[in-house]
Amino acid sequence: MILRRVVTALLAGFLLLVPIQQMHTALGSVPAAPKRDAVLKAAEVTTAIFPERVFYRGQVADVQMRNTGGVRFSDNLLVLAGLVDVSGYATNVKEKYQGYLLSEVHLQVNEKSLQPGAYGIGFVNGSKFIVSDVGGNAVLEIAGERDANLKRPVPLQVLPSPEREGYRLYLGRNFVSLKRPG
Repeated sequence: MILRRVVTALLAGFLLLVPIQQMHTALGSVPAAPKRDAVLKAAEVTTAIFPERVFYRGQVADVQMRNTGGVRFSDNLLVLAGLVDVSGYATNVKEKYQGYLLSEVHLQVNEKSLQPGAYGIGFVNGSKFIVSDVGGNAVLEIAGERDANLKRPVPLQVLPSPEREGYRLYLGRNFVSLKRPG
């Protein structure tokens, strides 16, 4: 008699669990909403994803973490940039090296191709944008643009591009466009 009650209770419990399991399976198979790209502000660029000190041209420089920004793409890959303290560098290096760019993705910078990697960046002679490898060798030299209408220029920021897909990397009012090739 006791055995019969135990078997009946177990069977009833099993019959209740099957619909619950099916419901969880059905809910789990619903695709999650796709994540979107997100612009990262300086407060979101932490030392967990961007180093406090970076190597360039035989020296190590401190990153100004308050002057960083980037993009976290929907697939969780990053493009990050930050201004650096170049006080220990020679004048000819300081002219073209103002910041550091880390990219996990292939980028188009004003329609020019840039492979994933670590780079020195800077604007010279007005709005000419220079990207160089960590040895100081020029990788890209392209014309940047100046945004006279930017409401709140800061030393470095990344913003969504207002007129087309992609983003803008600003150093002050000077900027270049960044986007992942389609």
